[in-house]
Amino acid sequence: MASSGRILALVAFALPTLACNFATDLANQLIDQFSQQAPTNESLPGESTPTPVDPRRLPTEVGPAATSGPDPGASIPLEIRTQMDQIQEEVVTLRGLQSSGPVDRALLSSEALRQYVTDDFLADYTEPEARDDARTLSLLGLLAPDYDLFNLYLDLYSEQIAGFYDDELKQMFVVQGAAFRGPERITYAHEYTHALQDQNYDLRNGLGFNDEACELDSERCAAIQALVEGDATLLEERWLLTYATDQDYQDLLDFYNALESPVFDSAPQFLQDDFLFPYESGRSFVEHFFLDGGWASVDAVYADPPSSTEQILHPERYPGDRPIKLEPAELLAALGSGWREIDRDVLGEWYTQLTLREQLTEEQSAPAADGWGGDYLLAFYHDEQNLGALVLVTAWDSVRDAHEFYNAFLGYGDARFGGRTSSATTLAAWDSTLGHASLELLGDQTLWILAPDAQIAQTLRQGVTFPALRSN
Repeated sequence: MASSGRILALVAFALPTLACNFATDLANQLIDQFSQQAPTNESLPGESTPTPVDPRRLPTEVGPAATSGPDPGASIPLEIRTQMDQIQEEVVTLRGLQSSGPVDRALLSSEALRQYVTDDFLADYTEPEARDDARTLSLLGLLAPDYDLFNLYLDLYSEQIAGFYDDELKQMFVVQGAAFRGPERITYAHEYTHALQDQNYDLRNGLGFNDEACELDSERCAAIQALVEGDATLLEERWLLTYATDQDYQDLLDFYNALESPVFDSAPQFLQDDFLFPYESGRSFVEHFFLDGGWASVDAVYADPPSSTEQILHPERYPGDRPIKLEPAELLAALGSGWREIDRDVLGEWYTQLTLREQLTEEQSAPAADGWGGDYLLAFYHDEQNLGALVLVTAWDSVRDAHEFYNAFLGYGDARFGGRTSSATTLAAWDSTLGHASLELLGDQTLWILAPDAQIAQTLRQGVTFPALRSN
């Protein structure tokens, strides 16, 4: 869904590594496991045995710094450039993707990073757009309607980005602390993987990971982001296992023990989960294919990228289980003057699960969202009256899946809206201070409407063709 944390990863089409990602994921899963043993050169299926890199090798030349974007400042010290060059060779050896040429690179201070986030990541994302995103998320029960989403993103990305590859500038940036140590080195391995992905697959044009395509199909973009981030996350783990030094392990342990992330920790739980989705779920998706046939199997996925978060969550359903495309209803005219459409999007299995999770347990919400086939979401807002309305039509893989969602949503609705004003096998309704909510079941589809009152809800219902027409 476009209004999630992933929107900033798409604004400048940079691919950030969250510091908290390798702090929590790698530190918990790998550092503790290997802190008492030396790194290994063990290979996995499809992965060639790494060739040791001569540390005495002179660093390769890098291209001139880009004329736009953050000022790289002083040239990178020779010692750091040497380490970067060595890591690049190690990544090429591990990943099996060949470089087509040098990549510009720069170190950023934390101050320069915040300026870059302001000027580039947020350049095309305005505060009014952020307010509308918060309103849509509020209708879904995920945020307060007046939540300051814009400044959360600004503060969060300034706090959490450890490095990124800008596929418009074709340049890599690593946020440097006091030195180029374990955290910076593993981040560099991750980001150089993105550079290789771009050189081999063309992220913006080849994979369609660009502003126009993501605006049309944010669900597909979320899946592609999970693919590229999962690929780089698995690679950085392999780099840690294969090439990291004892000092790298110690640096990462020190980093993890001293890590403070007050902005991330204070963010709503669903946003924390969503920020990590492309790294954690994406890694699991990529590993599914890696364990089956090594990196060659992962490369084959790039020829036919995943098209939904459902496929990311259930890699065994790739590539056959494609999303069902529904024809959205045109409802704005029926609402009358003063109303405007603030969102038209696909919720997807992942955000369906996150929405249910606000009122249900993960053990309840994950099975209820499973079986998602396709959907469309429409959100509306009346500025003068400060009112919002939402319509969500979902097609499920089977009638049984639709019933499972319907039954789970009854618990969600009771928890969020209070006691039901009506309840039947295929239709339930709630009236509360949040407005009038209804859920309808018809065959393998469900319809959720949330409106300020029953009259507006009925207006919306009359304009919806249900079951919705399919466009594919």
